Amino acid sequence: MEGFVEVLSPKFLDLIPGDAKIERVAAGFAFTEGPVWKDGYLLFNDIPNRRTVRLRELPEGPEITTFRSPSDKANGMTIDHEGRLIVCEGDSRRVSVVSEDGHATTLFDRFQGKRFNSPNDLALKSNGDIYFTDPVYGLPTYPEGKELEFSGVFAADGAGTITLVSDDFEGPNGLAFSPDERTLYVVDSGRRHVRALDLNDNGTVSNSRVVIDIDRPGVVTPDGMKVDQQGILYCSGPGGTWVVDPSGELLGRIVTPESPANLAWGGKDWTTLYITARTSVYRVEMLAKGIPVPYSP
Repeated sequence: MEGFVEVLSPKFLDLIPGDAKIERVAAGFAFTEGPVWKDGYLLFNDIPNRRTVRLRELPEGPEITTFRSPSDKANGMTIDHEGRLIVCEGDSRRVSVVSEDGHATTLFDRFQGKRFNSPNDLALKSNGDIYFTDPVYGLPTYPEGKELEFSGVFAADGAGTITLVSDDFEGPNGLAFSPDERTLYVVDSGRRHVRALDLNDNGTVSNSRVVIDIDRPGVVTPDGMKVDQQGILYCSGPGGTWVVDPSGELLGRIVTPESPANLAWGGKDWTTLYITARTSVYRVEMLAKGIPVPYSP
């Protein structure tokens, strides 16, 4: 066993076996991020090496190949309803669509004529709208390169119209929808908490509130996040992946040998949780089922 689980509530054992095996399935990278399951394999980014990696789990062992290089310091990724890979890129300060041969085309890189800071992570709503965060963490030159006066959460519709969802974040990072898409969860790495916002029918948000405070001593901050089909949150943070009930109750932690950065559901029935953690990728078979990507309720 590479890691272990820390059980803080009996509810946690409905999500993951108490004797779960947490296994390292890939290693030797500089900093892994942005995992997404696509067509039976996992894609993730090795950000400092500007490389997107493909991981196939074969009977004879994992097969690791380069999907795209250079990747413009790609970070968060998702899949749209056409099966296209949608990517946040730090160096080019854009959200792009990447073809199977690794060619990237800009979807959007500006808001009201000003360049984004450094699109970081994104989530696709079932209607095709793309929600993404735009902190300064990957901004090639800071502060002189910053054009927007804030670090925002944005939404882009199918026509490419960009809407500012919220500018009330210090360091917006990972984000995810509740299963009914009535709630948007956003990690604020700057304030070290996870916030929930009600998603209204007209696309606006309201009732912003902190779900859980993840401010702990040390340098590890909350980062990426995913949600399962029951609405439970899985957020990378100090000491491992925090598993949190929407009410804010911390149910337990999935502890990996390296500090996690982000997560992705995958596998045959979306019951495999992949965790990108510093130089490696880890896998754990869950009892919980993840929300498929792309999602159609």
